[in-house]
Amino acid sequence: DRQPLGNRSISRWILPVVAIAIGFLGYSLLIATREKTEEKEPVVVSPLVRILLAEPEDIRLSVISRGTVRPRTESDLIAEVRGRVVSVSPGLNAGGVFSKGDELLKLDDREYQIALDRTRATLEVRQSEARLARTEADRRRELAQRGAASSADLEQFENRERVANASLLEASSALAQAELDLERTRVRAPYAGRVRERAVDVGQFVSPGTKLGRIFAIDYAEIRLPIQTDDLAYLDLQAGGGEIDQTGDGAAVRLTGRLGGRELSWPARLVRSEAAIDDRTRMLHVVARVDDPYATEKTTGEATEGAQQRAPLPSGLFVKAEIQGRSLEDVFVLPVMAIRDGDRVFVVDDDAKLRVRSVRVARRDRDHVVVEGGISRGDRIVISPLRIYSEGMQLRVVEAEPS
Repeated sequence: DRQPLGNRSISRWILPVVAIAIGFLGYSLLIATREKTEEKEPVVVSPLVRILLAEPEDIRLSVISRGTVRPRTESDLIAEVRGRVVSVSPGLNAGGVFSKGDELLKLDDREYQIALDRTRATLEVRQSEARLARTEADRRRELAQRGAASSADLEQFENRERVANASLLEASSALAQAELDLERTRVRAPYAGRVRERAVDVGQFVSPGTKLGRIFAIDYAEIRLPIQTDDLAYLDLQAGGGEIDQTGDGAAVRLTGRLGGRELSWPARLVRSEAAIDDRTRMLHVVARVDDPYATEKTTGEATEGAQQRAPLPSGLFVKAEIQGRSLEDVFVLPVMAIRDGDRVFVVDDDAKLRVRSVRVARRDRDHVVVEGGISRGDRIVISPLRIYSEGMQLRVVEAEPS
């Protein structure tokens, strides 16, 4: 029953050929019945950007600085004569308030009163001696004119007159010194102010040079404010005579600080600038002044209902100062993201295409840029980031809401 050897050889190579032929026919059938692909042009999607309509406005520049409130004058009360303290004013306690000329402290003045009486008596004696010497000298001069007295005799009496006058002058000076020493036993306030500290008390003996206390003036306070040299261009300061001086009545300054758990503000004004730039910080210091920092002046008239009295500005408070600077007209205030490469902006034209313009930046801070020229009213400024851009590229725009 076995198949002949020749037939088996033929079937071995015919079967693969048949399989290949069937596969080729199937592939041809698939190619013939496939759907043809439509060729389309690629669609380029234009970037979507936010725009801001440029509107000119008038603004006033300002510079921010910080400093510590200091009294315009702070003094040590020093004893000028020796003596025992017999009385101390209640106003000389720490925090006390006093007016100019108030007696703050008194020393025992009995010794100085005795010295004053003694110098007055001495002065009367010297005045009498001077009158007598003058009378005798006048008589000798008359006799000398008639030839009844010698020149040597006249010279002797004129010398006595000069000695008596010198003694009178010495007695007058001694009286003035005694009166001054007696006055110095009463320590009076040189200005209206407050007491920072008191160093003596009743019964204590003091000598010349002994510190009695420390006081400071309250008519106005000053704040020393550092200004970066680049920010000087924003203030109405001008250089002259080797220093930068404030012109006019001084720029307005608004001080703010926290006191008693509240955020408070005080009006101030710029009064002067220092003569040189600090070598260490490379900044120029200006000085702002606050009149009546402790609000001690009485207001005239009746206060309106609901009006609040200005809070005191204590010495030593750390405050923020906003200094009013130059005024600019018809400038554009843009968000800082609108500026590209330092001095350029992207503008969308009427055909929604990108245009690059150079602008003149007047000021730049953390959030905004003030532009003086290069754009016009109504220009559509791109404020969205664009990593890749080219002049004339097509854009899709959406207007940003005004902030």
